[in-house]
Amino acid sequence: MSRTVLLPIALLAVAVTSGCSMVAPRYSPSLENVQKLKDASVQTTNVGAFESTPTKENPKAISIRGSSLSSPYEGSYGNYLADALKQELSLAGKLAADAGIQVTGALQKNDINAGGFSTASGDIAARFVVTRGGAVRYDQIKSIHDEWESSFAGAVAIPRAQQRYPVMVQKLLAALYADPAFLQALK
Repeated sequence: MSRTVLLPIALLAVAVTSGCSMVAPRYSPSLENVQKLKDASVQTTNVGAFESTPTKENPKAISIRGSSLSSPYEGSYGNYLADALKQELSLAGKLAADAGIQVTGALQKNDINAGGFSTASGDIAARFVVTRGGAVRYDQIKSIHDEWESSFAGAVAIPRAQQRYPVMVQKLLAALYADPAFLQALK
């Protein structure tokens, strides 16, 4: 075969066998979440590290129909969650690097299933730990399951799943802020 025939075939083979790599959208704070923090009259808080040890339920990059979705925060979804919490505390006027209260944590589960014909879903679970003066005041795992309209067509389903990730994080933080014990630990 000639080079003019082999080159397009080789390029097509590479395109089909290698999944597309995408980056999740940067986090956009939820105004409802920020208002919840303001209304709770919590003290200024520092956000520490959020671990994200890769496992089957918590992959380094989320697989969406053969495409890879990675975090825009140094490739770490733990950093994604920490930054989301920082943004919302900052907008509520409650973030301070030298605060005596610190929130840390660890991502436990982080997955999106966009394989359905008409719906897709995602799951996130994380451990949140609040310490004050070296003493643990709160240690709980919060999780959410989210579903949205999808499509059989990958050209529709994949971007929808990619755009849904920040909404999933907003819902996880909303579940955290809905826990009176968490808000009490920040007072």
